[in-house]
Amino acid sequence: MSDEIRQIGIFLFPDVEELDAVGPWEVLSYWTRNFPDDGYAVSTFSPDGEMVSCAKGLRITPDWSFASMPRLEVLLYPGGQGTRPHLKNPEQLAWVQAQRTTVPLMTSVCTGSLVFAAAGLLANRPATTHWASLDLLQSLDPTIDVRREDERFVDDGDVITSAGVSAGIDMALHLVDRLAGTERARQVRRGIQYDPQPPI
Repeated sequence: MSDEIRQIGIFLFPDVEELDAVGPWEVLSYWTRNFPDDGYAVSTFSPDGEMVSCAKGLRITPDWSFASMPRLEVLLYPGGQGTRPHLKNPEQLAWVQAQRTTVPLMTSVCTGSLVFAAAGLLANRPATTHWASLDLLQSLDPTIDVRREDERFVDDGDVITSAGVSAGIDMALHLVDRLAGTERARQVRRGIQYDPQPPI
């Protein structure tokens, strides 16, 4: 076990898509709570630390604000309609760029990757997003190698992007695999009984 707990932070903001944040939270919190000796913890944060109203009405109180949050090993940026104002917000884009200089692994779910693109993080990289926003992702930065063929997530080393909503669960399990090994990821997958068999 590491002497220092390594922190995974999930960013929350108004109109964030619920499952983009809560799906990975389920995976990562099951892992970190049941296997504390792996040396990781997961928490949530928002700019001011105040309660956030999500896209479909769920309200979540974050653990931290920008000012109080711990140093992160992994940052997870969810998507949803709430990302759209971020694309033209210089302060938010500057914050994302600043995180890139200090956070070893930047990850996104769904349209969170649009913000990464607008901030210049995906230049000349492979990436994905929700299927309905693939063209927008390409238009934000034509140098992005937009992956359009059923890739649930794209791991490009220090940046991982994932497709829409439920794909964030796959990406989070991949994170567990990367950070703690395949057997641990399998234990987590079984623990949360994640075995998709869509009924239609």
